[in-house]
Amino acid sequence: MADDAENLWTADPRRLLRPGPEFNLASVDRAGTPGWSGDKDDAKELMLRRGELLSELQERLFAHGRTGGDRSVLLVIQGLDTAGKGGIVRHVLGMVDPQGVALRSFGVPTEEEREHHYLWRIRNALPRPGQIGVFDRSHYEDVLVVRVQGLVEREVWEPRFEEINRFEEEVVESGTTIVKVALMVSAEEQGMRLMERLDRPDKHWKYNPSDVDTRQRWYDYQAAYADVLARTSTDVAPWYVVPADKKWYSRLVVTELLTQALIDLDLTWPQADFDVETERARLAATMQPQVLAAAEQAGEQARAKHVDGEESYREALAEAGSLDDLPGDDGDD
Repeated sequence: MADDAENLWTADPRRLLRPGPEFNLASVDRAGTPGWSGDKDDAKELMLRRGELLSELQERLFAHGRTGGDRSVLLVIQGLDTAGKGGIVRHVLGMVDPQGVALRSFGVPTEEEREHHYLWRIRNALPRPGQIGVFDRSHYEDVLVVRVQGLVEREVWEPRFEEINRFEEEVVESGTTIVKVALMVSAEEQGMRLMERLDRPDKHWKYNPSDVDTRQRWYDYQAAYADVLARTSTDVAPWYVVPADKKWYSRLVVTELLTQALIDLDLTWPQADFDVETERARLAATMQPQVLAAAEQAGEQARAKHVDGEESYREALAEAGSLDDLPGDDGDD
């Protein structure tokens, strides 16, 4: 793979995969790799490179939250069964420190949750400052599943589109960047993945007979997703429609989207709220001379390592930032 790995992107996925006014979900090639000119191996290598940058960006965000900052990121992952939501969590979020990640999965509401407004459990799960929150399914289940399965009447779920838009505006205004990903798997690929779960005893635990019931409502779900994308992809919280038949591609895209979202926060290391030299002298007074001498020697190495690290960080930022110069088609095709 060439050193200029970012050149394998021919279009900025942030613009390419965002649904525009003329977007047609039925026309999406679920097995495609839009904007990417490399192959699977190229994608894995770029993910490793982006992973190093993503890890440092996440640490800066975590430090920001620990020192009184108000910024956070929320990754919303929607998709039908087998679309690859769990793989995104393992392979993308697995590249960062887990203590800075807040993962929530939203299935059938509990008895307590049903006693509250449908957004109650969502509000309770929002990431704290400094965290990357991940929703494996989300509040969108309340305009998808409830609609297709007829769990509530149309007059109940229909107003929720605007309510969700207002809710997300409120979340963004509070300091949270929202990245919404719709993983779109084809009916053919979904069938193959479900059959694999039946063929492999170690995957039986992932299979649920209701998966076939949902699959039998395929076109109803596609229509419901089309409405979600058309009515809730906003300037403050846009959707990204990601083809998901090739798992490596969807993981690459989400890595890029999350990395760029963190870059846009433009966070620096928090400044010390104490006098460093005073604290150095106080600490030195508690150390034996030979230990202090060793610490001072290690300190020189640590400072040099920091300088090298900052240079590498700036280079990685410049590489990732090259996407800004790529074209995009606003997701209209």
